[in-house]
Amino acid sequence: MVFKKLLASLGVGGPSVDTVLDGGSVLPGSAVSGQVMIRGGNQDVEIQHVTLHLVARVEIETDDAEYNGEASFGRFGVSGGFALAAEQQLALPFTLSLPWETPVTELYGRPLGIALGVRTELAVAGAVDKGDLDPLAIRPLPVQQSVLEALGQLGFTFRSADLEQGHIRGTGQTLPFYQEIELSPGPQFAHALNQLEVTFLTSESGVEVVLEGDKRRGLLGSTDVLTKFTLGHHEAGRSDMTDLVGSWVNQLASRR
Repeated sequence: MVFKKLLASLGVGGPSVDTVLDGGSVLPGSAVSGQVMIRGGNQDVEIQHVTLHLVARVEIETDDAEYNGEASFGRFGVSGGFALAAEQQLALPFTLSLPWETPVTELYGRPLGIALGVRTELAVAGAVDKGDLDPLAIRPLPVQQSVLEALGQLGFTFRSADLEQGHIRGTGQTLPFYQEIELSPGPQFAHALNQLEVTFLTSESGVEVVLEGDKRRGLLGSTDVLTKFTLGHHEAGRSDMTDLVGSWVNQLASRR
């Protein structure tokens, strides 16, 4: 019995956990549901709690280096303490709410290479097991989609996307990181911009659209310029969205 307890403390023969998310992509600010599947090990144990964490892989920059790390942006309790018998199987249903600023992981069903999802924490007396990352598929909100489609109409094409740790000053950002969607300019703006980075900082009332441009400066090289604009969710269907977004990019390109 003592040997079994020792093995359990090392994760050998102890309980296992697997989180199953309901299928399909979801929107920022919406709910995600699923079940936490727990299977008992080779002896009875006391579970202290079952907790879900929303986590994302982010780029962290310091004065000396740039590296990838993991950032948590939500914590949800699924269960408090309970006794789990050997070989017992449990299914714990849950529903959690995503923050409005949850990054987009796909465009038109195409993955953007963003590592984001749910990690399950199973706390057994004396040990904590943090399971694998169960990925979430997040599609754009209608207003985000409308802005991106307008940029496509203006000739911009997708280059890459990443998550940056830090805050954008002068915005209502609430998460400890933000997403940058990098776009290459088409002929209309290629003379002025090397690239355009789009960040959506979304809330219940609307979205701040932050545009950062790598602006061409001839023999002097290039410089970064940044500006932001605000849209309400109800403006997703604006018939003049392409003209509006085009005016934003022109403002950015003309800034010194």
